Parts: sequence; C-alpha cells; structure tokens
Amino acid sequence: MIVLDLTVVNIALPSAQKALHFSNNSREWIVTAYALAFGSLLLAGGRLGDLFGRKRLFVASTIGFAVASVLGGAAQSFGMLVAARAVQGVFAALMAPAALSLVSTTHTDPSERGTAFGIWGAIGGAGAAVGLLLGGVLTQDLSWRYTLFVNLAFAIVAAAGAVALLRRDVSSAREPFDIPGTATATGGLFALVYGFAYAQNHSWGSSTTVACLLAGALLLAAFVAIRPAPRTR
Repeated sequence: MIVLDLTVVNIALPSAQKALHFSNNSREWIVTAYALAFGSLLLAGGRLGDLFGRKRLFVASTIGFAVASVLGGAAQSFGMLVAARAVQGVFAALMAPAALSLVSTTHTDPSERGTAFGIWGAIGGAGAAVGLLLGGVLTQDLSWRYTLFVNLAFAIVAAAGAVALLRRDVSSAREPFDIPGTATATGGLFALVYGFAYAQNHSWGSSTTVACLLAGALLLAAFVAIRPAPRTR
C-alpha cells in the first residue's frame, strides 16, 4: 500500500482534476502532500513503534491509512483530497517502520529472515510499477476514486492478518520521547522533501528551493548535535 500509493494516483490525476476543477499547477500537491508527510515523519514513526508496540501501531496505522484513503476517494473538493493524501502519508510513516521491524522480529532464523526480507524487497520494488498499471485499469474501467478506495481491501487483509498471526510485542523503549530531536529531524526532512519537490517543478536555483534545502541541512545538523550520547555500561 505504501509504495503503491506513491504512483497509483498519478494516472488518475487528469480525471480527478476534471471532477474537482483544480488547476494544472495544483496537481503536484496531490502527490507532494503524501510524500511530504511520509518522508518527514518516518523517523518519528519508528520511535513511536518502540514506545507503543509495533503490532499495535501497525494495526492502528493500517486502519488509519484505509480511512484516509476512503475519505480521499470520496473527496468533493481539491482541499479535501490533498488533506486526505497528507493523512495517508502520516499513517504510512507510522506503518512502514512498524511493518519492517515486525518482519525482523517475527523471523528469527537467519535464513528465514533473509527470505522474508527478499520477499519484502521484491514487493516494495514492484509496488511502484504495479501502482501505475493498477491506476490506469481502475481509472479507465471504474473511476479515479477507486485508486484510493482499493486501499480498503488491502488494509482489511493486512490488519486481520496482523491481529491473527503476529504475536503481541511490548514496548522496547527505555528513554522518553525526544521532543527536540523529533522536531529537528521532522522539520529537516520536511524541508528537504519540500525543496526537492519544489525544484522538480520550478528550478534548483529558485530562492524557495535553496532556502528549503539549506533549512533542511541545518535542522538535520542540529538533530545530530543535540541527540543524547549513548549510555556506557
């Protein structure tokens, strides 16, 4: 679902634009809103999995992703669609690290774990291409809205499978949530992702692009500088 949604909506953009009456310049925000939320909150999502338990966070974020997808598919305005895509990105940032860590903790045998990560990588690599194909089929045969509604089917299977098959894990965090570190890391990643997205549709020499990339670099440098030193035994 996470990789699929980076591309599945792209094919549906002209149809969505016609239905919701937004400009060509606004198209990019339907893709960028998802990427911004996902990229900037990924580190925080991993930390929250440590605090609240990976299985619990995975199931909750999968359901949240599905709800956001349904709201996006039912959107009656451009603003509602962009907001739904941003919320999708938030839940994707919670889901991805939880899912990856669950693969690691569920498969403890080295050879079994290698196979599991191989399957994980293959599905992730194919997701972008499948998204383009699936987006075209759904848009042509049904409606652009089904490029978002389709996530509901994936989410039901994933959440039900997780509840039934995964063992419950406990919090592995021994340190409190690092608010300054989270703020600088999230802000830095947000600025970098926005800078790259802005440069794609404008120019690398644009003042906005340069300012965002510089701010991102400075915030990530601050994150490294203020992070707590590792404990020594």
